[in-house]
Amino acid sequence: MSDSTPAGQFFDAAIGLLQRVRDEEAEHIEAAGTLLADTVVNGGRLFAFGAGHSSLAAQDLVYRAGGLALMNLLAVPGAVGVDVMPATLGSALERVDGLASAVLDSSPLRAGDALVIISLSGRNALPVEMALHARALGVRVIGVTSVAYASETTSRHTSGTYLKDHCDLVLDSKIAIGDAELTLDTIPAPFAPASTVVTSALLQAVMATAAASLANRGIEPPLLRSGNVDGGHEWNGRVFEEYGDRIFYRR
Repeated sequence: MSDSTPAGQFFDAAIGLLQRVRDEEAEHIEAAGTLLADTVVNGGRLFAFGAGHSSLAAQDLVYRAGGLALMNLLAVPGAVGVDVMPATLGSALERVDGLASAVLDSSPLRAGDALVIISLSGRNALPVEMALHARALGVRVIGVTSVAYASETTSRHTSGTYLKDHCDLVLDSKIAIGDAELTLDTIPAPFAPASTVVTSALLQAVMATAAASLANRGIEPPLLRSGNVDGGHEWNGRVFEEYGDRIFYRR
């Protein structure tokens, strides 16, 4: 496809971002995968959280073929996606102080668990407070964000800090401010966001690292198989039975 077309330009931009993440975040990806594997070995549980469109990458980790069965979605009612009406309510909830603490205090999260928090800007109260409170509970936190936002935007948390300031590990998605890769003279606003593509790929790289880390220790990774492949349901049933006390999306 010619890169002179908008479609070709978008693919080129996304591929460029993926290459940057692969090369520049390799050490952090390895560390994040190892952290998740350590959590599994030590009997901990795995959770992922994202608000709005950042929730898409979190949901992509949960209950899927080829993924770790132990990854659970930590959902904040009304802030998970655009399924609330009006859709702008979800954005408003991201700026509410105290909401993350209330959610965590009523969640199954406990010391020794690991929580992946995804927030493109990392500036809103919800992800910042989520990381702060989770670490106070003894939870290891992996933040996935665009670090550039911290230098070019103002924090919306009372502390003036960002998600990146309250994590055990930070994965930088390299997404530019505004999350739009293309511009045209005939279109007044930038368009074609790539954050979902890049963030999902980044996290799947972490999951692959975690699975390999477990295997290198002689532990069979608790992976799920597709239910559309012969024997898939039986395989998954065995995994669910073995790890049922750490899987919450089936309750």
